[in-house]
Amino acid sequence: MTDLEFRNATGDDIPALVELVTSAYRGEASRAGWTTEADLLDGNRIAPEVLRADIERAHSRVLLAQGAAGSAQAGELLACAHVASENGAGYFGMFSVRPQLQGHGIGKALLAEAERVVRDDWRLPAMRMTVIDLREELIAWYQRRGYRRTGIKKPFPETDPRFGIPKRDDLRFEVLEKELRND
Repeated sequence: MTDLEFRNATGDDIPALVELVTSAYRGEASRAGWTTEADLLDGNRIAPEVLRADIERAHSRVLLAQGAAGSAQAGELLACAHVASENGAGYFGMFSVRPQLQGHGIGKALLAEAERVVRDDWRLPAMRMTVIDLREELIAWYQRRGYRRTGIKKPFPETDPRFGIPKRDDLRFEVLEKELRND
């Protein structure tokens, strides 16, 4: 795994973030990794104005994972995720790792950093996320990291610029949750 440094995104990071998130989820570039949604959705995965709002609002951070100083990828944006305080728990989303770097532990390290922010900085008891319920391989990845399926399903928004344009009519979100301990 690449040595990583974490930092919070700023408005200056928006163009690079849009490119990273799009490459991880949409189009042919996303097929280099295992998290692609190219067969499920078209369109943008994130709109710059939504990203800016996530960066600027209170109790919300867009976390960046960059190559650590002295590493071959020093300063390069390798992964990102959005974490926020919502309804008494952390919410995790917009999780993106460069497709060609997926499977090398970067995502696992970024998820652990997001959990640390929610548990230690915000003192919240749990992390929640929504995942398209057809994404069994991705859900299994989260389950190996302690998340559980809640059985709560939410309709997929057909017109929200954060999620794209469905290619199928059977898309739904399922809520996953993990208890975070403050020991």
